[in-house]
Amino acid sequence: MAFAYMVRCADGSLYSGWTYDLAARVAAHNSGQGAKYTRSRLPVELVWWESFSTKEEAMSREWHLKKLSRAQKLALIEGFVV
Repeated sequence: MAFAYMVRCADGSLYSGWTYDLAARVAAHNSGQGAKYTRSRLPVELVWWESFSTKEEAMSREWHLKKLSRAQKLALIEGFVV
């Protein structure tokens, strides 16, 4: 199973990505081993995710997330139910 996800950085910005393991990926971000973007914006908090059957689907969703406006991302997060 693959996941598309969003984290909220300490500065309030949002970062989107994909992974096979959400907990490990968030831990990697918070240890400074994640994306270059998040390294200077620690800590990060997982605020949204969606699961997919394939890596390709998760990567496609990540690409679409990155195209959303901040307001659209916040609306998606606000409507997220665990």
